[in-house]
Amino acid sequence: MARLLQDPSKLHPSEWHTANRMQRATTESQKSRSECMIAESWRLVDEIEKTTQKTQSDVNKKLEQRREEIKFWKQELDNKLEQIIHETESLLTFKKRLERALEGCKEQFVVAQKCLLYRQRRVGIDLVHDEVEQELAKEAEVFQAIIALLGRTLEQTNEQIRQNRSAKYNLEMDLKDKFTALTIDDYCASLTNDTPHIIYSDNAMKLEGNFVSPEDWIDFSNINVEKADKQRNNSLALKAVIDGILSQTADDMRRQCEMVNTAFRNRVKEVKDAKHKLETLLAMVMDEIAAQEKNIAALKKAIADKEGPVKVAQTRLEARNHRPNVELCFDTVHSSLMSEVQEITKNIQRQDALAQAQTELKALSHRQLSLEEEIKVKENTLYIDDVLCMQMRESVCINNY
Repeated sequence: MARLLQDPSKLHPSEWHTANRMQRATTESQKSRSECMIAESWRLVDEIEKTTQKTQSDVNKKLEQRREEIKFWKQELDNKLEQIIHETESLLTFKKRLERALEGCKEQFVVAQKCLLYRQRRVGIDLVHDEVEQELAKEAEVFQAIIALLGRTLEQTNEQIRQNRSAKYNLEMDLKDKFTALTIDDYCASLTNDTPHIIYSDNAMKLEGNFVSPEDWIDFSNINVEKADKQRNNSLALKAVIDGILSQTADDMRRQCEMVNTAFRNRVKEVKDAKHKLETLLAMVMDEIAAQEKNIAALKKAIADKEGPVKVAQTRLEARNHRPNVELCFDTVHSSLMSEVQEITKNIQRQDALAQAQTELKALSHRQLSLEEEIKVKENTLYIDDVLCMQMRESVCINNY
């Protein structure tokens, strides 16, 4: 009967109490673990917050440092860019000076060549390799050497300008990149946790592109700065060289030009003196020709004056040869007439001075022609040296540029 009253599916009260105790214990244990978990979570949240804030603060500081670093290098690059631009403009001025000097030297070289060419028109004895020609040839050589030197210096200047512009281009490209980087970092520095439109970026952690190390970054700008400094120093040295070359070449050209002009002046004076002496000689010859012509005229008159006496004497002799018979006597009259005819004939035949005078007159005429031709030679030389060359050389102006 007792077994019938006990249902096998029902639990014993003790089991009920045990189950309740276990529920309570489990719940309290779960609650304790949950509280610990909550406390740990708050601690972790606090720790993460502090860590995040610290990390973000460190990033902000590093970002600010980076911005300052970029600003520093940007300022350095700006300074170097300004210097190289100024130096290039200054070098361009020196280049123009070189070009003007080269052009001026070429013009003066043409003058020297023209003088040498003009002087080839001298004729006769005046076509001489004199001091003027020697100095002109030396002047042409000096100008040729200076033209070559200025040409080489101009090429060197062009190359230096190219190097300066290359350095300028590198600085500009670096500055452009620095400006872009600074703009980006300025934008990054302006971002806060409350900035709108900030988003997650899945690709942010990917290292795309050719990243360089900070050392390489510094080296890159430093190389650009050093290159700009080097080219600037090269430009300064080249300008000093150009100054020296322009000054020295101007002195050399001026000195040689004065040597040529002095030689010209001396030669012109020498030719004028020679021409004056020739003209004096010509005047003497002309006077002598006039005197000789008078002498010849006198000789001819003297000869002509003897024709009457000869005719008289010969007529008398001819008449007396017709005396008859014994009257045809060789008396003193006939003897005197014979002597008179012989004497006059002999004296006429002795007038060879006329022939000599005529020969001398011919020689004097030849001397006159020779002197006149030589005077024309001197006039031609004076026209070439004093008019063509000297007047053309007056336009030569040697500057220091």
